[in-house]
Amino acid sequence: MSLLEVSDIVVRFGGVTALDEASFTIDEGQICGLIGPNGAGKTTLFNVISRLYTADSGSVRFGEHDVLATPPHKIAGIGIARTFQNLGLFPSNTVLQNVMIGAHHRTKTEFLQAMFRTPAARREERETRELAIEILNDLNLAHVANSPAAGLPYGTLKRIELARAVAADSKLLMLDEPASGLTHSEVEELGETIRLLRDRYDLTVLLVEHHMAMVMSISDKVVALDFGRKIAEGTPSEVQNDPAVIEAYLGVEAS
Repeated sequence: MSLLEVSDIVVRFGGVTALDEASFTIDEGQICGLIGPNGAGKTTLFNVISRLYTADSGSVRFGEHDVLATPPHKIAGIGIARTFQNLGLFPSNTVLQNVMIGAHHRTKTEFLQAMFRTPAARREERETRELAIEILNDLNLAHVANSPAAGLPYGTLKRIELARAVAADSKLLMLDEPASGLTHSEVEELGETIRLLRDRYDLTVLLVEHHMAMVMSISDKVVALDFGRKIAEGTPSEVQNDPAVIEAYLGVEAS
């Protein structure tokens, strides 16, 4: 059953059409790779789904929710979390604190309860801490839990941001260029980690990534864009061998 349904999305910036009736679906539990040459519209589509951009027309359904009618500050609350290509961690906070921040929207304690440290507030904080530690263990980050984020290796910071997104109790995890800047061995580890998190936390994953080897190795489905239009949708093998995809990447018609 489709968890995410993107239908006929159009986005224009002045006289430039960034997305031209882009449509695709993702079933619950799938890892879907969104690929395309530079300027294909991948990031624009990503930003529409996460409500950073407003579409000129079209629709996005996430389960029972009309995403385009959902205020941006409520996107996390309906179960959509995302990472960014540029890290957004708090450098002076510990790794554990950064991950706990990701879970802030799922807490129910009111301001005065939190300020006066009521039993309910303390219990909720303890549960959030335990969840964050569990996620850090899954990502092999427990050993840096109490270290400030500042100064940690780039690959570690990428995993911390991933941990924070998982802590948001999302159903759809949107990953924006998660392999950017990683070494070959770190990319392989990242692919395994994404699958582990999908299975352990019952996630559906939408992945924008230029690292084709990782995309094709972990995705159940791949959607290819070019000049804002969808040119292919299917299994990794089907998309890799699609003549339109080959032409878009190589600039020549496939024989």
